[in-house]
Amino acid sequence: MLEDYVKAMRPEDEELAAGIKDAREALNACQMKIKEAGLPVMVIFEGWGAAGKGSVLGKVIRNIDPRFFKVKTYAAPTEEEKRYPFLYRYIKDIPEKGKFTFYDTYWMEEITDARMDGSMSDAEYEERIDSINRTERTLVDNGYLVMKFFFHIGKKEQKKRLDELLADKDTKWRVDKSDLYENKHYDESLKVYDNYLKDTNSPTAPWYIIDAKDKKFAELQVLEFLNSGIDTALKNKDLAVPILQNTYKLKKTPKLKEIELKGKTLTEEEYDQRLDELQKELRQLHYKLYRKKIPVIIAYEGWDAAGKGGNIKRITGALDPRGFEVLPIASPEPHEKARHFLWRFWTRLPKTGHIAIFDRTWYGRVMVERIEGFCSENDWQRAYNEINEFEKELSDWGAVVIKFWVQIDKRTQLKRFKERQATPEKQWKITDEDWRNREKWNQYEGAIDEMIQKTSTEFAPWYILESVDKKYARIKALEIVIDRIKKACD
Repeated sequence: MLEDYVKAMRPEDEELAAGIKDAREALNACQMKIKEAGLPVMVIFEGWGAAGKGSVLGKVIRNIDPRFFKVKTYAAPTEEEKRYPFLYRYIKDIPEKGKFTFYDTYWMEEITDARMDGSMSDAEYEERIDSINRTERTLVDNGYLVMKFFFHIGKKEQKKRLDELLADKDTKWRVDKSDLYENKHYDESLKVYDNYLKDTNSPTAPWYIIDAKDKKFAELQVLEFLNSGIDTALKNKDLAVPILQNTYKLKKTPKLKEIELKGKTLTEEEYDQRLDELQKELRQLHYKLYRKKIPVIIAYEGWDAAGKGGNIKRITGALDPRGFEVLPIASPEPHEKARHFLWRFWTRLPKTGHIAIFDRTWYGRVMVERIEGFCSENDWQRAYNEINEFEKELSDWGAVVIKFWVQIDKRTQLKRFKERQATPEKQWKITDEDWRNREKWNQYEGAIDEMIQKTSTEFAPWYILESVDKKYARIKALEIVIDRIKKACD
């Protein structure tokens, strides 16, 4: 892309000045349009050292109300950040609806630096590229505008600018070792950058190559591309997005009505003995997975009053309290609704060696939000594939992903609802919403069957916990968690 792109023709000075003025005014008008339309805009600046990214960024943001944008920069990941998935620190910073976020470098630099210093293998590079392409696609599918600019200058021009910066004691700090390496090994760097741009160029998130030799002309190019991109995104905002075919191997799963609940019981004596044995074993495994830096994510879904809370309590009772967190998931807060639906789960992921237990999960998109009409049909239809991709990211990171559906029948639920109403210390557990959901049992059952069928992958399968006898479900959950952690630690 860099070697054969067609340079734009620079206007004469008078026409250039007029063009910049008009483009700045247009961008100023755009900010109110994206606010009203709820369009989140990601503007990514990448390019050669000393190519002028920072100066152009400074000029572009002057035309926008500072209440509607943020600027993010990234250094090399810290040791703490390395304990999370590669995408974690970047996805945390995606903008809310109706706002801009400008990135002075994003995930490109981390990858290209690793390619140039030889610390990233071909296989790891391909994995990173797949992650980026999937993520950019799903952001766009969920209403984001992703604008990516690469500031391009030649070797001589870069050398000239670096020398000028180094010659001034007030600017020499702006030149680092990577800038000098780039210029000394310009052709090698060009190849790495060119490959990355080709590998991450897509119709939904294309790269715009900016001829950055003239800084005023670079500003005009960015402004014109940005205004055009916003205009197109606003026009296409309400269009449905194609539903992608699942590409992951799925495990065959029974429908809820086919699950046998009778006979899945334990005596009190059997339960107490087995619980003590399993909790001791899990306690030892927790220390082992911490030493091996293996993250574990346990996701609980199930019918109201199925016994999720008690099940979780028996697992956490075996764990070191410093190494786990239970995350009860309620309706999204306004700042969460204003972002991609998976954002609030990305930001709650555990670091390596720790356990996160989700009481309700990202599957709300294809259950509650689907049934109650809180999202469009296109949104929940796309979500199956988006969830599989999310869980594949977690699995590729090295996480053990365990998903439980806690199953009871309708009669058992009614009995437990009535018991809660009759017990003062349990009345807080029963709400009007629980009764409303019960009235839609058949609708939910159909949605759950489809959810399990479409998202029970080999890397993140669903496990059904028969919970008419809560003791049986608790022991089964402990056995599954132990088995999965054992396999990961071997």
